[in-house]
Amino acid sequence: MAKFCDCCGRGPVTGNAVSHSNRHTRRRWLINLQNVKVDAGDGSYIKMKVCTRCLRSGFVKRASFNAGQQA
Repeated sequence: MAKFCDCCGRGPVTGNAVSHSNRHTRRRWLINLQNVKVDAGDGSYIKMKVCTRCLRSGFVKRASFNAGQQA
């Protein structure tokens, strides 16, 4: 399913674009989706489309590949 967050299910919002002459036409506001590799917990990762609100709030943990490597 495109344009929807895989974490929270948030999607596009519709409304009216209002011109200077007050004419109303329908429009959509799309959410800011990012393709993210998410940590699955067992060392593997899953690719998900996640909105930036979920990323910022910490609902999803990005997969880090350098965590187990020490230099």
